[in-house]
Amino acid sequence: MSEGDPPGDGILDLLSTGEMETVGLLPWSSNYTFLVKITNLLPDHQDDLSGVELLGVYKPRRGEAPLWDFPEGTLCQRELASYLVNVALGWDLVPPTVLRSGPHGFGSVQLFVDCDADQHFFTFRDDQRYCDQLQRLVAFDLITNNADRKSGHCLLDRQGHIWAIDHGITFNADYKLRTVIWDFAGQPIPEEMLRDMRRMLNEIGPKQPLGRRFHKLLDESEMAAFRRRTQRLLDLGIYPGPNRSQRSIPWPPV
Repeated sequence: MSEGDPPGDGILDLLSTGEMETVGLLPWSSNYTFLVKITNLLPDHQDDLSGVELLGVYKPRRGEAPLWDFPEGTLCQRELASYLVNVALGWDLVPPTVLRSGPHGFGSVQLFVDCDADQHFFTFRDDQRYCDQLQRLVAFDLITNNADRKSGHCLLDRQGHIWAIDHGITFNADYKLRTVIWDFAGQPIPEEMLRDMRRMLNEIGPKQPLGRRFHKLLDESEMAAFRRRTQRLLDLGIYPGPNRSQRSIPWPPV
């Protein structure tokens, strides 16, 4: 994200309906990932968004590499599910994300974050200014069962805000957590965050507007496991350590 972007609802609207143009293929990704330019060309759109352009990260479903432990074609859905959990928590960790059709078919589109490319978790982990944001990020990865929290998946924007990206392999019903952020293991989870998680469980209930969207993206076993993980973390009240019987850090870690 960058200064001058429209407010949240405007960004989602543009990501969903704007004209999409491929700028190029982004390197270092295991799936086909494109940088795209999205422009509002609708004449009846809000005047303050007329002609606005955004950069987005587009991940088409047909470019997803098959994985033995995730249903085929669901990675883009997990990107959106992660964003919806982020919205329900109110933590502002995941950039605005939508599902839509594009030049290479249906997939996820996420707002591009204008960040310092030299900064990632390992470069700012000891800076106390980011402690609160990182605590929220760790809890987010625990409840979403993120199997790929690399250091480079933590972006620091020009305003000093941390954004979390690449959530295609989340929400597995089996334990899959792999992360480089174990710094808070054994520490208490702040009470404010616990309140946010309790509220989130209500907001993504099947009868809630956000919950109805969320339940369309995951299967029943994944939804049940998500609720169990969240409730277990609430009951525990502290950040757990790595599972000694399983690999707990992704490779490569950056």
